[in-house]
Amino acid sequence: MEEKVETEYPKFPLLGKKAPSFEAQTTHGKIKFPDDYKGKWIVLFSHPADFTPVCTTEFVAFQKRYEEFKKLNAELIGLSIDQVFSHIKWKEWIKEKLGVEIQFPIIADDLGKVACLYGMIHPNKGTNTVRSVFIIDPEGIVRAILYYPQETGRNIDEILRLLKALQTSDEKGVALPANWPNNELIGDHAIVPPASDEKTAKERLEKAKSGEIECYDWWFCHKKL
Repeated sequence: MEEKVETEYPKFPLLGKKAPSFEAQTTHGKIKFPDDYKGKWIVLFSHPADFTPVCTTEFVAFQKRYEEFKKLNAELIGLSIDQVFSHIKWKEWIKEKLGVEIQFPIIADDLGKVACLYGMIHPNKGTNTVRSVFIIDPEGIVRAILYYPQETGRNIDEILRLLKALQTSDEKGVALPANWPNNELIGDHAIVPPASDEKTAKERLEKAKSGEIECYDWWFCHKKL
């Protein structure tokens, strides 16, 4: 009888759960995460390695949009399993050669402890961290997780869009459609949460008749924010 081989998969945080805590050295000094960022949104992202072309384009793209993230009360934090000396030298190279100063901190996870906590290393994709993104809210709750392979750079505008969508959903109590705010069916409208009983379903259609909201049917209603 063939022996069953147990496959180990990396563990990672789950949506709606507290972000794992850690202390680490960064290019801005030591941090206690996520405690040092309480009250702010956090975009924690890993990259495979310093001094690599795709990662360099990503860091420049993140920095170009850094002010937009800050306007949304969000902080960027990069990470790879390189040492802090490598991070510093790479930042210097980007500033000297490309004219862009990376202003957000980069975690030096040279022992891979944070990468293991966050499932950033995928064995079938090598020993470096893949391109992961964790959006964490001001209460330290993981709200979104994205993974990209090493060979494909991220769309930073999509990460911004996702952050805006999460904040809008929290503030307005709505859901956001595909490609929001440029959805093919409802444009920049938000989706009204589905009715949970028959009474509410009928009320939805009445509201649609009065123009308060718009509906394709009782289960698919939307409104202008």
